[in-house]
Parts: sequence; C-alpha cells; structure tokens
Amino acid sequence: MTSSFALVLHGGAGTIAPGTAADEAPYRAALLEALGAGKAVLERGGSALDAVVTSVVSLEDCPLFNAGRGAVFTSDARNELDAGVMDGGTLAAGAVAGVRTIRNPVLAALEVLRDGRSVILGGGGADAFARQRGLAMVDPSYFSTPQRLAQLRAVQAIAGERAVVDHDAATATGDGQAFGTVGAVALDARGHLAAATSTGGLTNKMPGRISDSSQVGAGVYANDASCAVSCTGTGERFIRACVAYDIHARMRYLGRELAAAANEAILQGLEPLGGKGGVIALDRDGSLAMPFNSTGMYRAWVRGDEAPQAAIFAA
Repeated sequence: MTSSFALVLHGGAGTIAPGTAADEAPYRAALLEALGAGKAVLERGGSALDAVVTSVVSLEDCPLFNAGRGAVFTSDARNELDAGVMDGGTLAAGAVAGVRTIRNPVLAALEVLRDGRSVILGGGGADAFARQRGLAMVDPSYFSTPQRLAQLRAVQAIAGERAVVDHDAATATGDGQAFGTVGAVALDARGHLAAATSTGGLTNKMPGRISDSSQVGAGVYANDASCAVSCTGTGERFIRACVAYDIHARMRYLGRELAAAANEAILQGLEPLGGKGGVIALDRDGSLAMPFNSTGMYRAWVRGDEAPQAAIFAA
C-alpha cells in the first residue's frame, strides 16, 4: 500500500498484564500524543528523520516509558541511557550510550549523525559533546522516579544480580507499572525512511551495559532500499541476532515482503537465542509490520489521512 507518509512507534514489549480500559488509557494517550507530534512534522513536509526524533522526544519526556525521564536503574541505582537514529536516504547514523545528563538522548544521537565524525559516542564524552552542541542538560536526578527505584529494589530482592526487561520487572514485582524502550519509524512524502530508538535499558543492569538501541543493525536500522526498523526487548539477543538488519537482508536478498521478513527475523533469528520482544517496521511503499513474541507491545501508527491507531495486545 502506498501512502503519502506513514509513522509507527512503540513504547516497549514484554510481559504486559492485561488491565482495565482506565489502566491502559494513559499509555494509549501518551502514544497517540507522540504520534501526533511526529505526524505534524510529516504533514508539513518534514523529513522522516525529523518525524521519528520528534516522536521519540515526546516519549522520552513521558515517565510512563523506559526512556529519558522515568528510565530504569542500573544495579548501583543510576540511570544510564542509550539512543540511536538512522537516515534511510543517506545511511547516516548516530547514537549515544551510557549518558547521564542529556535530557533527550535521541537529540544527542541526531547531533552525532549530523556531526558525522562518529557513529556512537559513549558516557562522559557523549555528555560533553551534547553540551557543546547546545542541547538541554539536566542533573542525573531528573531521570529518577520513586517507582523506578522501588522497582529496582524489588527486582534485586527477587532476582539478585540478574537484569530484567522493564515490562517483566513490573509484572514480577507486582507494582502495576508497565514501561518500555521507545522507538519510531517513518516514511516521508519524498519516499525516505528513518528510524529512532531510545531506552534506559534493563532494570538492575550492570553499570556500563550498552543496549541494542544504540547499535545500528541490532535495535535500529533504516535503508530506503528496503525498510526502517526499531526494536524492543531482550537487547543482548537482538544484538546477537542483528534483528533490525536481518529484516532488511531478508527483503533485499531473499525478496521477502516486509511482514514475512519481520516475522521470520523474530521466529528464526531471535527466538532460537531465547529472545523476547518485538519490532516495528515500515517499508518504502508504506506497508507496516509489528510482530512480537511477548505478551504485548505498546504501539501506535498512522498512514496518510487514515485515523491514528494504538494497540497493546495482539489483535
């Protein structure tokens, strides 16, 4: 299906417990608000890259999700954030990893892309770069929420040193909170694709752990020749399976349609490694795919003049 533009985003995947309509309403509202922000960029002729970054900024600013404010804690009770972006038209990419004082890590990833000297900047160097580029900086306490700290302590009591995917952590501890890595993919009116992913990682993760969200081909990928992809789930498995690039490769070299390529990447690439999660993917014709092998995945999408939609569980 060909559309003038298309935008898809996710708020994470995992063991999401079904709730009432009232329970789900804040998440749906936040997803649709972020979708609306990105859609506005595309409606005025903006680029796919600007649209995905705008949507992800909205989700980073919302404490309901595990990115930016409200991110999960490392085992030593700190917030370390990762984000990555990719432009399908130029194959330019930028990412930051382990940052602690950049209000919106996805904006720093965009600046790395624009700067062009590196693809990934980490830790203090990335924070310093963002400051030099004039991005909004915050005290590390900005990202912390009482619910996240309580979640860390509960997970440590149950799982010890083991890191836990954010949604699974919420279910295991019974705190009623469901959060997740965020991401977006877009197709603009000029036919260009882009992808962005941002995360706080795993609850109780080792300090210095780097997620798939900042790694091109693992948690984020875009190529006008095929598709744009953003991933969420057990990051180490997504890295080992190169899930985002695997979808591109199945389309490019095996001639698969988007939906088949995305499903095969989950079933044949991710699952044999014990991986859980999902992807959002969009091709250059405006077709979309949102497969996941977890209980649920927060997601929202819009194409051209179609009505925006949001979903959590399988149809």
